[in-house]
Amino acid sequence: MTFQTIMSILLAGLGMTAKIFVITLAGSLPLGIVIALARMSKFKILSWPAKFYISFLRGTPLMLQLMAIMFGPYYLFHLELGTNWKFVACCIGFILNYAAYFAEIYRSGIQSIPKGQHEAAAVLGYSKSQTFFLIVLPQVIKRILPAMGNEIITLVKDTSLAFVLGIAEMFTQAKAIAAREVSMLPYAITALIYWICCLLIEWLLSLGEKKMAYYHD
Repeated sequence: MTFQTIMSILLAGLGMTAKIFVITLAGSLPLGIVIALARMSKFKILSWPAKFYISFLRGTPLMLQLMAIMFGPYYLFHLELGTNWKFVACCIGFILNYAAYFAEIYRSGIQSIPKGQHEAAAVLGYSKSQTFFLIVLPQVIKRILPAMGNEIITLVKDTSLAFVLGIAEMFTQAKAIAAREVSMLPYAITALIYWICCLLIEWLLSLGEKKMAYYHD
């Protein structure tokens, strides 16, 4: 197998990796905010389930969560969900898992904002929702960007766990090529591609931090 052929197969797998990555971020970032707000709620009917959700999703392996979502509907309810279900199950698993991590990051950021800012906003006539979205949230984003960046970079690498569901993302393709060619080259190329992707994300996050620099602590 030529180098060009290996690269074409790996890049095709990278497309699936990118798809899982983008869908996970699109779902987990907003869901994390909802869970964080529920976690901080004074109502135990909201805060307790949110605490349990965060504890369970962070305390169990993502691989097991993916397998539970994939095979649970069949073994529990005897549902046949079709060939597309493994990709849907993969995305659901990643979104639910990363939302738990993002929720804790959001919570720590929100609670780091002085209460005096809420009181000042109320004096100026801002509603609670306006205070949160216009005053608190921009400052929270600035403070949590480094921690969020770490989780996002981890997500790039965690997409390789999709192989347990038989999804042909980049790492799965690398394994197949390496087994066929009895060579470590596919793994080396895959590692380099992951690294380049992480460097790109680090660069984008650094740009975001610079743009948020006008929010002073």
